[in-house]
Amino acid sequence: MFNFEFYSPWFLLLFLLFILLFWRDQSKKEAKGILVPSVKRMKTTGDYRLVLFILKLSKYIILSALIIAMARPRTFSISEENDETKGIDIIMSIDVSLSMLAKDLNPDRLTALKKIGEDFIEHRPSDRIGLVEYAGEAFLKAPLTSDHKVVEDELKSFNPDDLEGGTNIGEGLAVAVEHLKNSRAKSKIIILMTDGVNTIQNALPPQVAAEIAKNNGIKVYTIGIGSNGYALMPTQQDIFGDLIFTQEPVKIDEFTLKDIAQITGGKYFRATSNEDLANIYKEINNLEKSDIKNSKLYNYEEYFRLFLWIALVAIIIDALLRWRFFRSFN
Repeated sequence: MFNFEFYSPWFLLLFLLFILLFWRDQSKKEAKGILVPSVKRMKTTGDYRLVLFILKLSKYIILSALIIAMARPRTFSISEENDETKGIDIIMSIDVSLSMLAKDLNPDRLTALKKIGEDFIEHRPSDRIGLVEYAGEAFLKAPLTSDHKVVEDELKSFNPDDLEGGTNIGEGLAVAVEHLKNSRAKSKIIILMTDGVNTIQNALPPQVAAEIAKNNGIKVYTIGIGSNGYALMPTQQDIFGDLIFTQEPVKIDEFTLKDIAQITGGKYFRATSNEDLANIYKEINNLEKSDIKNSKLYNYEEYFRLFLWIALVAIIIDALLRWRFFRSFN
């Protein structure tokens, strides 16, 4: 976004000189008599009047251009510069398996997570944030970026239909580690969220992925999402393709999630409601404070040279006209 300003706007007060110039021109018109040199060599009266008009106008153009040039008109844009070595890089690895549509959170687990996740992102203005979605497989949805609008848009697009069915916690963690391990940030954080247990056979064990995270200086906060007891979960589809929900027991591999957090120096949380989930994000936000300070860079584009050129061209035209049409008066 570009903004416009005058660096020295007080010079614009010189436009008050126009009042004096106008008053002087009017005084000349009202004079009882004026001396008119010979115009024998001028072709027509129309030419003479046109030249006088241009000469009268040129002084206003020259003066206006010089005043504006002294006021220094310019546009500027503002950009922010972050020192990546002092901030916190965060990747949110989110389970998007079909069970995330369970309705024990309002209106369902995934929708609640999206809304609260957006609030969390908005409260981390100085940090780079990335997204990983996983179910039976894992996929980097948004790389680490300071453009939080992009991250929020990608988070809103999370859908259980994006990936193969199932839950592969180890893969969801490993993909996040892979895209975070080379970060130069002061702190490297993964927020790993799931509502179930590993269902993929011969998959990378979550504890192995946690060890890789630890070796790369990455801390993992784990969140188990789901109420205690039973919840309305999608279990099948009707002939129209709509999901059918039935009461099913909530199963979360809390042992594995606690193990991951302990190995990496993070913390495990359990969210049984929207309020719990919101409070968890607030606690993580308080635990991981960024000391980075944004530096605002102002990029200026000056335009005073343009108006100096306008004044110069007007002066040259004025001088040429005076020489051409009035040389015979001498």
